[in-house]
Amino acid sequence: MKKSYLVLHTAVLLAGFTGVFGKLITLNQIPLVWFRVLLSTIILFIVLKLFKIERLKSTKDAFKIAKVGVLITIHWIFFYGSIKFSNISIGVVCYCLTSFFTAVLEPIINKKRFSAVQLMLSMLTLIGISLIFHFDSSYQLGIILGVISTIFAALYTIYNERLVKQYDSKLLNFYQMLSGTIVLGFGLPIFYYLFPTERFIPSFSDGVYLILLALFCTVGLYVLFAESLKKLSAFTVNLSFNLEPIYSIIIAFLFFNEGKQVNASFYVGLALVLVSVLLQTMRSIRKKA
Repeated sequence: MKKSYLVLHTAVLLAGFTGVFGKLITLNQIPLVWFRVLLSTIILFIVLKLFKIERLKSTKDAFKIAKVGVLITIHWIFFYGSIKFSNISIGVVCYCLTSFFTAVLEPIINKKRFSAVQLMLSMLTLIGISLIFHFDSSYQLGIILGVISTIFAALYTIYNERLVKQYDSKLLNFYQMLSGTIVLGFGLPIFYYLFPTERFIPSFSDGVYLILLALFCTVGLYVLFAESLKKLSAFTVNLSFNLEPIYSIIIAFLFFNEGKQVNASFYVGLALVLVSVLLQTMRSIRKKA
């Protein structure tokens, strides 16, 4: 369990840089995500060869994994859309809703009872995040896109929790990134027909950021993410990922001068998020004991 929590929080730390790359990369969110999944697919293909992991022989299994990969691709599109139409802080603050949607959707999908404790912990996190960041009405579109992105993030985690118990995490992520590359690839001609002035070829700096994003914040992050789901519940993982906004906001304050002052409410909000994660961690350990 200790190893699983260490793996999980390493993934959370990497996730803190995801929004930063979204801000640094100047491409529209559609080609940005396509290059992200494409480069991740190539990297994972090399990893599978190096570790001599055989690809799936069952088309049915591959398709089952691919469907879940589409969910994370859609999440990224809306997530980066949220950042593009607002800023890093807005996009990552909205991500904290993932644990709330997980607490609501998981019982419906898995046909089990709602957990009052999970809902209460989610609300505690939401209060904490709301204290950290005061939403600006000028960022309404960014907020809407961010909320939509969290629904797909919750769905991805719920369905991925089933898959990680059956397949190697590297193999799992390869097929998920491959499916995102193919599905979004079919959508690119439509996007550029509707928005012909949007740039497709990344600049040199965009290319470097995309490689770093794919290598560390996609392949590295989601392999660790899948590994943590083998021992921890989807809700625990998503709740712990509520630390991502805090890491990202700190980076945004330090390097992007987003003009947000770290005041007393920031520390109160930070404490509430940490308490919610700590309580869920202790609860999860007690249940496993």
